[in-house]
Amino acid sequence: MEEILQLVVFGIVIGSIIGLGSMGLTLSYGITKFANFAHGDIMSLAMYIAYFIVVDLGLMGPTVFSLSFGWGMFLAIAVTIILLAIFSIAIDKLIYKKLRRDKSNIVTMAIASLGVGIIIRAVVTMFWGPFARNFVPGIHEAVPITGNILIKPDQIFIIALTIVVTIVMYYLLYHTKLGKAMRATADNPDLAAVSGININNILAYTWAITGALTAVAGIMLGIQAQVYINLGFNLLLPMFAAVILGGIGNPWGALIGGFVVAISSEVSTAWIATGYKPAVPFVILIIMLIVRPRGIFGSNI
Repeated sequence: MEEILQLVVFGIVIGSIIGLGSMGLTLSYGITKFANFAHGDIMSLAMYIAYFIVVDLGLMGPTVFSLSFGWGMFLAIAVTIILLAIFSIAIDKLIYKKLRRDKSNIVTMAIASLGVGIIIRAVVTMFWGPFARNFVPGIHEAVPITGNILIKPDQIFIIALTIVVTIVMYYLLYHTKLGKAMRATADNPDLAAVSGININNILAYTWAITGALTAVAGIMLGIQAQVYINLGFNLLLPMFAAVILGGIGNPWGALIGGFVVAISSEVSTAWIATGYKPAVPFVILIIMLIVRPRGIFGSNI
């Protein structure tokens, strides 16, 4: 039983990262109506930007509390959020906007985003190389939750940050004018435009928020695992699975879907070889699509 509970704890940590990434993925889909295949590579870009700030520039600083990193990581998170928000808006203006203006279909948009992801991966590899890196070397001691069930302070930080980001996102979408405009645009963009909502501005805000969520998810992935160019791309399919499980276009569904994907994968290793665990959430996904095609929540933003 303790082994299973330990796997659940680890699943919650990984699910927090997948959930954060999936929230950004489903948010952009809810407004733009196309699957952004560059999302995972943008997560990788985020962890490398943070790595540049805290390691290459030497701004990590002394460790805080029992975490493995110092105050410099908080600076890196803030800077990366701003940079990736700007970067996401720029990519939309330079590439996706023109495709939308030319009435390109969703397949063309998706392939274009895949090309963007490949370019990002190539540029990051050119600057930092293909080798894995760590924000902080060494093994970091875990602390007991109860009995023999352990968790690292960094993992507690990841879960706590996910809760904070989720609360901020909920307030933004349901208690601000911007959130109402975003939900109206996701539901019916033509009606929203007739009602006086500036669709171009909403798209810019959407990409900025998506970039911010991707930045946080990418850095948390780097803290939990390591800084490696293919990590974000490898997480792309689990994020899509989380989005579909939760209900396409629903941020909270994507977050719950992230937990389902991660916890089911980790807990399954109590009975099957670890090499088979990536298949488990997709079995659940297929069952979900048969029973409830629109996902757990199955509604727009």
